[in-house]
Amino acid sequence: MTEENYPVGAPEGGDQLPARDDRPSARQVATIRSAATALALDIQDELRDDEIDLLAYWHILVKRRWMVLSILAGVVALSLLLTLLTTPMYRASVLIELQKEGNQVVQVGAVQPGDFGGWDPEFLQTQYKLIQSRSLAERVANELSLDQATLDSLNQPGWFGRMSSLLRPQSKEEAKVRAAEARRDAQEQLNQATGIVRGGLSVEPVRDSRLVKINYDSTVPGFSVRVANAVAEGFIASGLERKFGATSYAKTYLEDQLKLTKAKLEDSERKLVEFAQKENLVNTGENGQSLAIQNLTQLNAALATAQDQRIRAQARWQQASSGAMPADMIGNSNIRTLQSQKAALQGTYQQKLQTFKPDYPEMLPLKSQIDELDRQIAQEIGGVRASVRAEYNAAATQERMLIGQISSLRSQALDVDGRSIQYNILKRETDTNRQIYDSLLQRFKEVGVAGGVRANNISIIDRAQTAWRIKPDPLTNIFLGILLGLLLGVLVALLQEFLDDTLKTPLDVEQKLKLAVLGVIPKLGAKDSVMAASANSQSSFSEAYRSVRTSLQFSTDHGVPKTLLVTSSGPGEGKSTTALALARNFAQLGKRVLLIEADLRNPSLHRTLGLQGHGIGLSNLLAGGCTLAEATHDSGEPGLNVILAGPLPPNPAELLSGSKLVSALTVVVERYDQIILDGPPVLGLADAPILANAVDGTLLIVNSANTKINAARSALKRLLAARARVVGALLAKYDVRTAGYSYGYGYHYQHDAYYAYGGKPKLTKG
Repeated sequence: MTEENYPVGAPEGGDQLPARDDRPSARQVATIRSAATALALDIQDELRDDEIDLLAYWHILVKRRWMVLSILAGVVALSLLLTLLTTPMYRASVLIELQKEGNQVVQVGAVQPGDFGGWDPEFLQTQYKLIQSRSLAERVANELSLDQATLDSLNQPGWFGRMSSLLRPQSKEEAKVRAAEARRDAQEQLNQATGIVRGGLSVEPVRDSRLVKINYDSTVPGFSVRVANAVAEGFIASGLERKFGATSYAKTYLEDQLKLTKAKLEDSERKLVEFAQKENLVNTGENGQSLAIQNLTQLNAALATAQDQRIRAQARWQQASSGAMPADMIGNSNIRTLQSQKAALQGTYQQKLQTFKPDYPEMLPLKSQIDELDRQIAQEIGGVRASVRAEYNAAATQERMLIGQISSLRSQALDVDGRSIQYNILKRETDTNRQIYDSLLQRFKEVGVAGGVRANNISIIDRAQTAWRIKPDPLTNIFLGILLGLLLGVLVALLQEFLDDTLKTPLDVEQKLKLAVLGVIPKLGAKDSVMAASANSQSSFSEAYRSVRTSLQFSTDHGVPKTLLVTSSGPGEGKSTTALALARNFAQLGKRVLLIEADLRNPSLHRTLGLQGHGIGLSNLLAGGCTLAEATHDSGEPGLNVILAGPLPPNPAELLSGSKLVSALTVVVERYDQIILDGPPVLGLADAPILANAVDGTLLIVNSANTKINAARSALKRLLAARARVVGALLAKYDVRTAGYSYGYGYHYQHDAYYAYGGKPKLTKG
């Protein structure tokens, strides 16, 4: 009995094959656990990593360029359609100048606030709002006299309104009824015209100046020009009317106040006169003093004068009483003359006395003359002394009389002052009313003069002559469409990319799974088949698997793992295709290769190889129903044998977890150079971890843009938990044209039969 006919699990030299002890050592277990821990830490570090990679964003846009271009084209087409369907709008502009004050013709106080100079934003904003006010729009609508036909032509609906009217057309009778109602209601027509004027009106200040543009937009160029000019003229007229109205109001107000003040003044004067008559008060002074006080004041002044005169007269009298006559009195009398004559006679007498005796007849006349002169001198001196005495007596008498009169007037003045308190109150009130009346009268006359000269602070610089088209602007709309389309396309592309949680590129596999990428298998075209691509040894598909074969030779320190499991996280990710392609590539090297269909739940390798008629396979071998030789089939290719799945067992996990799988692998390792197992998916099944624990190495297949990151991580964790030796990952169905990345070298066979770098992969059949 040969070794091929031994039943699986029989002892050496007996009916069963020896079991293989391939359990990992404690060091290997620690290494696997450290790898699993490192993977978990790397995942946490990745979640905390928020660096911005501009090149990655560019790759995303390149990968989804067709979607971005489609959105761009759609938005541009929509903007162009809206441009063509939009009703043209025309704008007319009037340039005006705004000043806070006009030219002052007369220098009188203004009724409105004056210009204090400097920049006043509040004034300008007020003027802008006045231009856009409803009252001005209503004034313009009245001046333009817009009829219903003009309003209907200006109120033509846009493309959206026209489409809505087409979807919901109204009957002719309804339209006629609405038109008749609009004609009958003049106020409604005025409101409609006012709304049209306000709807197209806009104000555009000229920067760093007091110039303002009044713009009006409408669908009719001539109407835009009319309204723009009418608004400017109406604004100027309304400003003048407001000023005139303010002046008229001020005049009316002042006139009413004058009437009231005049009545108050007359009443206060009447009360003042009645009180003065009642109290017998006479007031002739400019300072409001009564007659008694004025007389008292005058008597006090006269008393002071009389006292001064009395003092001087008393001093003269005392001087005269002492024998010394006042010089002025002597100078005014004949005493000096008489004394001169006496002195002359005495001189003659003394001269003759030297000759004659006193009783000499010539001496006696002289003596008589001298005596007469002495008598006259004494008489004159007595007269002067009497005059001084009389002057003194008169001054003293006058003083006493004035003192008595003052005493009498003082009591009278005190009585008048007591009765003049109310009089003074009434007089002050009268004076105040008179002052108010005078100021109001003066202001009334000034306002009347200023109101006749209405200064205009608003002037038109440039009137509207023509209107120009402002919208739709095709170039601007297309530019905005391009900009909006690009922005929307980029946002949608980035949104789809960030919502896409699949592994798409080799870099994703290396960063997310921390596995070495042993190869990248290109995605075949819609018209290409896997069999044709595999049959063509010069295709990029075959070349990629040859590259994986080379990478596997350097995956471990002892070369390619002799028993290699090909698995993935989920079904349909290219496990069977990869296992068959690797088996063929190793067979092309002259190795004896055994390909095992280890997926006992949904096998597909037998259909690819065309071996569906063979009913014996791995399940029979593990169940002890056949020998290894009976389970092994020839694939029809040199150096490649196949063990198919066989009948599907009810519980594949229990069948794979027995010792017969290890025994079978121990036997085939001795017979073949390379054993490749086409395994089941990892997630949801216990089969793949069992197989991964039993083989030397595991190759994880990742389907580009299909395998989710969390699914691949969960599969890798399950494999590491089963102490599997994962040698790397294989990225399958990678589309360079849509991924946005260029990865490695692509050897593509051209029709002129030579290898070339880069370019678009092209498969040849045959």
